[in-house]
Amino acid sequence: MGAAEAWGFRPTGELVQLNSYENRVFDIRLERDAADPAAPSSVIAKFYRPGRWSTEAIQDEHEFLAELAAEGVPAVAPLTHPRGGYTQKHGDFITAIFPKRAGRMPQEFLEGELRAAGRLLARLHNVGARRPARHRVTMTAQNYGRVPLALLERYAPPAVWPRYREAAESILDFLEQNMDPRSHIRIHGDCHKGNLLKDDRHDGVGFYFVDFDDFVNGPVVQDFWMLLSGSVETDDEAAAELEELVAGYEELREAPPDFALIEPLRGLRIINYAGWIASRWSDRFFPTLFPGFTGEAWWLDECLRLEQIAGRST
Repeated sequence: MGAAEAWGFRPTGELVQLNSYENRVFDIRLERDAADPAAPSSVIAKFYRPGRWSTEAIQDEHEFLAELAAEGVPAVAPLTHPRGGYTQKHGDFITAIFPKRAGRMPQEFLEGELRAAGRLLARLHNVGARRPARHRVTMTAQNYGRVPLALLERYAPPAVWPRYREAAESILDFLEQNMDPRSHIRIHGDCHKGNLLKDDRHDGVGFYFVDFDDFVNGPVVQDFWMLLSGSVETDDEAAAELEELVAGYEELREAPPDFALIEPLRGLRIINYAGWIASRWSDRFFPTLFPGFTGEAWWLDECLRLEQIAGRST
């Protein structure tokens, strides 16, 4: 509430903590302004986990959101602080305030909606291609795969680890040979249905992007595959969904040539996600969220997923 006051708002004292594994995010209710009926009734305060991103890296994210807003690309950008800039230090936390916007995750895409999502994604990438994010990491097999893989041996059961490591390294070798970081642009990085929300009050198909916390310099195709219902290699429905998404995308931007990277990138995310859990295991919140992480069943399931991807892709 003190952070909201620093932005010039008047909190009522009511707040709700929102779901967020990495940061701490709150919906803060505001006093009504009788003189301004359009004034917001609440705002979203985001406190970034210390040590994850530098101030400059967070600034890269917010500048990209400002660029998107300037081009009319619907994405929720932070509010400017009265003294300028998008962030302030509040205690030990880099803090930003965002407007609250109504929306819901699409459980499934209705007719025409995947094409609309494809057009929106093309608009995002057209802005992203203008320049790199100077202070964000680049999505490579080394940064997103080998670094987290090095953390995992201490958590994986010894009986499963050799198989897991072999499948993971096969996928990472493929990506190193076939993914060219020189072609990377600024992308959303975590473009799943939960971060592409639908506003039913909008005329037509009203999607907008949220949560650019994993914003990165990466391969364009990374922002495609998480919107699909399954693997394009084994699921006809997912393959049809990709066709629709690409059809909308190509109305505004040439489609990427490297859709063969979809399955290896899925494998990269599995490795990176496990490494993320391992890196946060000392946070007492995480063992309660992922109670199976140190059990053999969890690792066998992850191992089988990686082996299937490695077998299809390499």
